[in-house]
Amino acid sequence: METLTPAKSLVQMTYEAILNEICTGSLTPGTRLSQDHLAAQLNVSRQPVNSAIAMLKSQNFVEDTGRRGVVVAAVDGKLFNEIYQFRAAIDPLAVELAVTRLTKEDIARGREIIARGKACVEAAQSQAVLQADIDFHSLIYQLSGNAIIIDTMHLNWRHLQRSMSKVLQHPGMTTHVWSEHERIFEAMVAGKTAQAAELMRTHARDAPNRISTPDERPAS
Repeated sequence: METLTPAKSLVQMTYEAILNEICTGSLTPGTRLSQDHLAAQLNVSRQPVNSAIAMLKSQNFVEDTGRRGVVVAAVDGKLFNEIYQFRAAIDPLAVELAVTRLTKEDIARGREIIARGKACVEAAQSQAVLQADIDFHSLIYQLSGNAIIIDTMHLNWRHLQRSMSKVLQHPGMTTHVWSEHERIFEAMVAGKTAQAAELMRTHARDAPNRISTPDERPAS
């Protein structure tokens, strides 16, 4: 972990630093979180660490195991499926709202993300593929202009990120995912709102079934 700088509140920065370690897999499920160790790593006192852990616990990223203390929670397959059920309803709405707000700059940005995602698949850069995937969907959420969608999906993506990393090791599947992304976005650019929304609905609905095991869930 990097030493924190005072750009944000210490609690928020500590929370984000620990959450990032969990979501990228640096802190694996079952890893015990020592407040003293984390405080030393992040160059903060125990108070912001304790507050950050409380936030992470409320969001099911960590759990209290009693004698062992607080550990990184296991990836929750049920939660994963529930998020995708939610996305199957919310993502098409985000697409519908975004279509009317697209600018030339937004179109260029979307196409750049898609090109980057495809290139990262070809180069087998799994973490970069994941980031491009997040960037693509985040762009659509932002373009929706709906603050509830933006804030809700930001947290849910952090849960999905933990499960998505393994599927990104399967280039054939991620190539298919990026083809779907491109079809969705080009339908949006063409102003085909209903088609784009339906493509997104299918994309989100089918995603959890592409890999059957809870620890190898698909990219979005």
